[in-house]
Order: sequence, then C-alpha cells, then structure tokens
Amino acid sequence: MNVSLQQLKVFVAVARERSFTRAARQFDLTQSAVSRCVRELEDAVELKLFDRTTRQVELTHAGASLERRIGRLLDEIELTLREERAAYDGHTGVVVLASNPVLSSSWVAQGLARCALAFPELIVSVKDQAQGGVLASVEQGEVDFGVVSVVEPLSSDQLHAQMVFDTQLHVVMPPAHPLARQTVVPWRALQEYPLVTLNADAGVRTALELAFTTHGLKRRPVQELGHVAAVSRMVELGIGIGVLPVGGHWPVPAASLVSRPLVPEMNLTTLLVHRRNRSLRPNAAAAWAQFAALTDPLLVSPRDIPHKELHDGN
Repeated sequence: MNVSLQQLKVFVAVARERSFTRAARQFDLTQSAVSRCVRELEDAVELKLFDRTTRQVELTHAGASLERRIGRLLDEIELTLREERAAYDGHTGVVVLASNPVLSSSWVAQGLARCALAFPELIVSVKDQAQGGVLASVEQGEVDFGVVSVVEPLSSDQLHAQMVFDTQLHVVMPPAHPLARQTVVPWRALQEYPLVTLNADAGVRTALELAFTTHGLKRRPVQELGHVAAVSRMVELGIGIGVLPVGGHWPVPAASLVSRPLVPEMNLTTLLVHRRNRSLRPNAAAAWAQFAALTDPLLVSPRDIPHKELHDGN
C-alpha cells in the first residue's frame, strides 16, 4: 500500500468540507487535482470513500470511519508541529537547568523571574543538585544547561562554560569579633578560630582547601552546611566564624553580622555550562541569554529590565 500524507490531508479536507471545490482552495489546487488525489487514495486502500453526485459529496461508511481516525491523527500531527515550531522560536516549552541549592535561592531565582517576564509561556524548571551532580546532569543530557561556582577553571572536554560573575570570599562574624576591627582579613588569621562554611554542594569547600594549602595553613575543624542562613545562625551563636562568598548574587548573611574580604583575594567564579558540540535548543538558548545577562547586581529585579531588552532576548 502506497499512501502519501498529502492524499490523506486532501481526503480529510474533502470529507470535512463535503466539497471538492472548497477543499481545493485550502491546498491551492484545481478541483480535478483534488479528485485525482482522492481516486488514487481509494485505489491504494481498495475502498470507496465518497458517494459523488452532481450536487453533493457524501462519505461512504468506510470513508466516515477512515475520516474519524485519520482526521484525529492529522490534527495531532499538526498540533505537534505547531508546538515544535513555537519551541523553536524560543518562547514556549520547558527548559530544565541544574543548579546548586545556594544559588537556586538567590541568583537563579532572579534569572527565573527575568525569564518569566521576557517569555511568559516558557517554563524554566530548576533541578537542585550538588556541584558534581550538576556537571553530570549536563554531560548526560538530563538538563539543558547548568550553573556551577568554581575556584579554578573548569576542565572538561564535554562541557562549554561561560563565566557570568565573580564573587570574593569573605570572613563573616559578629561586629564585636576581634577580626571585625580590620578592613581586610588575611587568610592566616583564620588559623585561630573554628570555621563555619558552605558544603561541597556550592563549591566553597574546594576554595577553602585551596586557600589553606596555598598559604600553608593547618586545617581547622570546619562545620559545613547547605545554606547561608544556617551558616549565619551558627556564627551568631558563637560556634565559629564564617567563610562565605559575599556579593550581590549570593544570599546575604544575617544583618546582625559583618563581613570582611579575605586577602590575598580568592573568588568563586559562577559559570553557565552546557554540553560541548551540541547546540542548545532555541528555547533553552533564550533562557541561557536571560541568565547570562544577569551580571550586574543592579539589574536583579525584573522591574528594572528595560522593556526593549526583554523582547530582544538579550
């Protein structure tokens, strides 16, 4: 059996219009071309599909049954193609990104708000994961792209990375703490105090280990927690002093605490990552562009985003 999609579409049009002439207008064909198309379909399926008179066209029993089934299938195909075309425009569909939980509660949330304002019909779903899980999800194609914060350049043949912003590490403490009298705090000064910081999920542990190794410091007992609020609370209670990335894109430590930059300066670099040699789907590329534009803390509120910029997708 050799049946073409065009034959089926013409058949359904004639069946619904009850007219060869009106069906011909839909496809910009002549009436004779539509008639020939229907005859070829009837020959292929070995069924009579229409009873024709000089005044009207009626479906046979077989034709009515075929139209119900084929018509639904063609409608579904058309809907699917429209949805795919819309997704290709970058304004609809679902985009999945992976991020560490700390950034999910701050910078990523700002990016989501920006995307929602720029593309109301685009759904951006966040998958909270530890840093290693984020990279694995991106490499395996489980998410469209990811967000990670690293202290050293990302080394992976499978990933393309784009830097978004740097955030300097600070020591966080109560205002009455001895270190609070300094404008900057050398890393060696941390040797005297128990430390509280973020765990490996956010990439801070790697930075802390590198700083201690680089400056020849002995390792101190470290409390590692999953959120800035938890670190802040332990510091408030005198359990230790905190080491945190402090900047406009990270959650702010508790208002009761003060922070001082650590020197020599050490930064966490936040990156957008996707699979190398594999283009982002257009809707994912549109979301990526919105996140990539969030480099200035002054533009973290959707109300501050210029109207033209939103529609340009930059």
